[in-house]
Amino acid sequence: MMIRAIRPLLRGSTYTGALFAFGGALASLPLLPFALLPLVMWESAPKGVQTLLVLLFWAVLVALVGLARPVRRALVASARRLLRVPLPDPVAGRRLSGSPRPDRWRTPLWLVLHVALGWAGAVTSGVLLLAGLTLPGGRLGAELELSLFGWSARVEDGWGSWVTGLGCLLLAAAVCVLVTKTLRWSAPRLLGPSAAERLTLATERERLLAERNRIAHELHDSIGHTLTAATIQAAVAGEVLTADPTAARAAMRSIEESTRAALEDLDYVLGVLREEQSGTAPTRTLADLPELLDRLRHAGAVVEPELSGDLTHVQGTLSRAAYRILQEALTNALRHGTGDPIQVHVTATPDGLDLTVINRTGARTGARGDTGTTPRTFPTSGHGLSGLAERVRLLHGQFHSAPDGPHHWRLAVQLPARGGRR
Repeated sequence: MMIRAIRPLLRGSTYTGALFAFGGALASLPLLPFALLPLVMWESAPKGVQTLLVLLFWAVLVALVGLARPVRRALVASARRLLRVPLPDPVAGRRLSGSPRPDRWRTPLWLVLHVALGWAGAVTSGVLLLAGLTLPGGRLGAELELSLFGWSARVEDGWGSWVTGLGCLLLAAAVCVLVTKTLRWSAPRLLGPSAAERLTLATERERLLAERNRIAHELHDSIGHTLTAATIQAAVAGEVLTADPTAARAAMRSIEESTRAALEDLDYVLGVLREEQSGTAPTRTLADLPELLDRLRHAGAVVEPELSGDLTHVQGTLSRAAYRILQEALTNALRHGTGDPIQVHVTATPDGLDLTVINRTGARTGARGDTGTTPRTFPTSGHGLSGLAERVRLLHGQFHSAPDGPHHWRLAVQLPARGGRR
């Protein structure tokens, strides 16, 4: 218990906190001449009233200084460094509509407390320190006389002066501990984020998280699809390189086209992450669906599309989302299918879009329909279907993915037109 009580007296952070408080007291000195104005205006007032008015006017001036936002930023930074209090930077965004300025009165109150503790601590610890250094041995002729409730004691040269001096030094250190602990306790409550600021911070974190999730979807859909297709195309080119050089060259050209498109997507996403201007965002829509199907065919897949309705008139978010959904569904069909034909049904109606992808599951057949099994495994994140379901949910659509009979897998999505309007 004794060690626990003494430990704060031995910490360097205790005295840096006290110096922080004393610095606040010194910083308030330039305001003192203005605080003496009540003495000029009311010279006939009793001394006690004049002193009280000066202190009150001084406190008001200190509080007015605390209304400046740069002052709060400086106080937060110095409290973090000298008090070792984890305080976030003040929110620099817009205030919420109808809400008061979040630090309007909390910062002035902290500054007044800071200055008051600084002066009280500096005067008290200074007197105790002076007594602790001069009383032992009667240095400089120092003596101490205490009087309380009619009882008095006088400390003169001798062992009593050494004990009293040591007690004064310990009390001076205890004052520093008390000042530092009070400032550390009040800093999070007066300099920390207010309720409005916490709401702003939470909103900003939610916005950043949503943006990161969107970027993750873009990377998973575009880059994942391209790498899957390029892997299959490379396998096809290797298998037919000797027997059919023309088909091998076609597969290599398809790899080049696919990776070039993926590089465009990657450049855009990296630009968003770096908060730079990365050029025009890739806005692939259902109009680009034939190109996507051609890349799959070059990869050796057999695709049987059935498109109905005018897909070019599907605009905005709905068309872009539908393209990404089909891209991810076809990527899954390449990864987990058998190499048999993949059925793609896209129907555009005035009410929305119906998307269906059906592929055969089981052992994968060889390239270009050769018999036998050619095991090809692809690393998967496990987030493909869940990401698709989340994308469809945000568009107020319906998502269904399940086995379709003993040997097929069916993914069906219905997207309402209202979900795609801007």
